[in-house]
Amino acid sequence: MGPLEGKRIIEIAGIGPGPFCAMLLADLGAEVIRVDRASTVPEEIPDSPNLDLLNRGRSSIGVDLKAPKGVETVLKLVEKSDALIEGFRPGVAERLGIGPDVCLLRNPKLIYGRMTGWGQNGTYSSMAGHDINYIALSGVLGMIGREGEKPVPPVNLIGDFGGGGMLLALGICAALVEVAESERGQVIDAAMTDGSALLATMVHSFKAMGIWGDRGTNLLDTGAPFYDVFECADGQYISIGSIEPQFYSELLRIIGLEKSGNLKQMDRANWAEMKSKISDSIRGKTRKEWEGLMEGTDVCFAPVLSIDEAYEHPHNKERQTFIEIAGTMQPAPAPRFSRTPSSVASPPPHAGQHTDQVLIDSGFTTDEIALLKEEKIIK
Repeated sequence: MGPLEGKRIIEIAGIGPGPFCAMLLADLGAEVIRVDRASTVPEEIPDSPNLDLLNRGRSSIGVDLKAPKGVETVLKLVEKSDALIEGFRPGVAERLGIGPDVCLLRNPKLIYGRMTGWGQNGTYSSMAGHDINYIALSGVLGMIGREGEKPVPPVNLIGDFGGGGMLLALGICAALVEVAESERGQVIDAAMTDGSALLATMVHSFKAMGIWGDRGTNLLDTGAPFYDVFECADGQYISIGSIEPQFYSELLRIIGLEKSGNLKQMDRANWAEMKSKISDSIRGKTRKEWEGLMEGTDVCFAPVLSIDEAYEHPHNKERQTFIEIAGTMQPAPAPRFSRTPSSVASPPPHAGQHTDQVLIDSGFTTDEIALLKEEKIIK
């Protein structure tokens, strides 16, 4: 039912941003076939569900990509697909025989999505790395943290998923629109350094305007007294984002500081003093008490929830932000469409769970499949 229904994507198995991109496309209705290594396919498919949620909504086949017949098997799938996703270091897909030139010869309309940390070229392109390294090089990691303290890695959300997998998914969707007119495929070079830098465009604007300084001293990085996380009496936390003057006034009213004599919100010379006053006031009540006082107001407030608490919060339950599939809670597809709703087609597959069915649907005969199994090309 999703807006990408009828599109077929080949995903060469990887980790992190590649699977996330494939998950997004599957949530949007595309048929996604994950090509797992034959060596990872179990002798028997387990009865218990696979808990790797990034692999939800698609089928899996097990193929030996180091064997010429395994490569040929994938290329036959490529002939009838709209896009392919791979997350190898530069040059690896070419050495395997499934690089963009070969694939585009088989299918000139193919969108070939390449997901890397550093990009297909550049000084660092051949180096190993992870999210923390990519966002360090793009300047983003250096922005995150409190004044006078070391930078804080924001889990792996900015490089792997925001600047990586999500932007590759956007690129594939854009290229699918373009190929409908040109009937010519193309290669997408999605690098997490590039993507994380792009996510920080607004900060670059602030820097150009002269209103962004050292880490932890700015409007949105805990420098301001009205945009931060505050500890409550019970050791829990609340988030405050009272940027606009009317929201700041509402904050001061509710926490009892409207007569504090220091209402000059944007006077940075007063920020340290005001943060101390706000922190002391918020520390005087529990998180539950602040929820009772601030929910339904324009303070720009939310409690800082654990994952389990997020599952149970009334707002999230009303919107079904989290859903349960095969006994596992997980985020629901987003964004939401009025006419072609996204959905999770199936739980994450085990490696090789759908090898036979995918190949049959792709035109392989039962004899061809049996021979590939006998030669251990597929599993």
